[in-house]
Amino acid sequence: MSTSRFGSGTGSGSNSRPSSKDGPKKNMWSSMLDSVANGKRLPEKNLLILGGTPESQREFLNTFSADTTGSGFKNDKRKGGAPPVANQFALGYTYLDVLDADHEDTLARVSAYLLSEPSLSFAPLLKPLLTPQSVPETLVVILLDWSDPWTWVRRLREWVRLLRHVLVSLDDPTKIVMEETMTEWRDRKRGMDSGAAGAQGLASSGGPVSIPLGPGEWDEGLGVPLCVVCQGADKIEKMEKEHGWREEEFDFILQFLRTLLLKHGASLIYTTPFLANSLQSLLHSSLGIHSLLKRQSLKHNVIDRDKILVPANWDSWGKIRIIREGFDMEGISTAWSIEIQDPPEPLPKRPVGYQQDEQQDPSADDGTSAVTIFEQTIKDPKRDTSLAVASQQNKDKIEVETTGLQSFLEKQLEVLEQLKTEDEQDRSTRPAPQLEMSPMDDSGRVNEHIGPVQFNMGGIQVDADDMLRKLKEREATRTSQRKETISSPGDEKAHNQALKNFFAGLVKKPSTSPRESPST
Repeated sequence: MSTSRFGSGTGSGSNSRPSSKDGPKKNMWSSMLDSVANGKRLPEKNLLILGGTPESQREFLNTFSADTTGSGFKNDKRKGGAPPVANQFALGYTYLDVLDADHEDTLARVSAYLLSEPSLSFAPLLKPLLTPQSVPETLVVILLDWSDPWTWVRRLREWVRLLRHVLVSLDDPTKIVMEETMTEWRDRKRGMDSGAAGAQGLASSGGPVSIPLGPGEWDEGLGVPLCVVCQGADKIEKMEKEHGWREEEFDFILQFLRTLLLKHGASLIYTTPFLANSLQSLLHSSLGIHSLLKRQSLKHNVIDRDKILVPANWDSWGKIRIIREGFDMEGISTAWSIEIQDPPEPLPKRPVGYQQDEQQDPSADDGTSAVTIFEQTIKDPKRDTSLAVASQQNKDKIEVETTGLQSFLEKQLEVLEQLKTEDEQDRSTRPAPQLEMSPMDDSGRVNEHIGPVQFNMGGIQVDADDMLRKLKEREATRTSQRKETISSPGDEKAHNQALKNFFAGLVKKPSTSPRESPST
């Protein structure tokens, strides 16, 4: 019995010792290790980047990870360089560490998934990225570029169709989390604390104030936050100078995009490479990344056409309408809700000058398609029907046959030699130009136009024509006398006659003075 008691006592003692001493030690160490692991665990955020080219996607990532503090130094965490970006095939991937303002602490790690084409074949690749755990930490970014703004609405429609197709195929727990996420985002606009409400004249005694949603807001939530980034805003000036775009076109594009994105509760931003913008602040705010040292402000901008920033939950039909009158927001909003119900279609890779066949878009016949309305107003400046016909005949290619450089120069030399020969022949057959006498040489015609000329000399009015006539007569007389003298130098009689005539001329000279002239 003692043995049994010992055995039982030993058994009870052996069972009680771990629970009294070793058990609490193990629980204490495991809890400490778990707390340390949780403290070092970084918040995981996901970026789903859709659209663009591999180059534009890299540009977007560089802008997102750029150092905007202006500190002039790089932390040891950045010395290794940026992580590689694998985005050449299908679904690309990379990651980014978001550092605090002092570059000492890492605020979050962002996993970026990149997809360039809105094809249904890529839908199975997107489905595993959306889980009940990842949906609240995910932001969808659609990239557009100012090199082809006439394709924006069509591209946006196909991406929205693809997202809707993926969301419908998810399981019920994920859909529930998506609904909760959209409700939380939507309530950020509707919900307002009493202090903020009182500041805006909306104070109430019941606590938070609920602002009702306006028309066209959050009609088509996608289950995840959405941001549309229009890259290359520096090309706006090129569109204006080279293609003759005016403010009407730019305002129409802005109104159209804001109307469509308002239905999804999405944000919009225009970016320019190598220029400071609010892209980082917008993405950090959408992902819930907040710096403890530097508070980033996010302010809307709808004035500067190359720095547009429309945060989520800020826009409304009233703000869109004041940009330019005559914009049909109701019709476009209704047409968009109908178009995004269909499955996505591959984006056409059309040659320059291709005109869309209306049979491809059933709603294009009556002009109710949002894409058709947009593309009828915002057209490709390079589109030309004649080039399209030629390209279709040449298997969608425009081919130009060229000759070698030496052959081209040889032909041009022959042309130049022929032109030179023709010029020489024309010069030889053409009579030499003769100078015509100026009509000013005809004194009679001059006198007809001018008339008698008189001038005042010492208070006496003198007729210039009469004076000129007398001077000519005197000169003629002297010339004749000289000839007579030279012709008969040995004739004394002639010599005397010449002297007589000379002295007679001297005697007559005072009588021809202006004072004794009849004109006086």
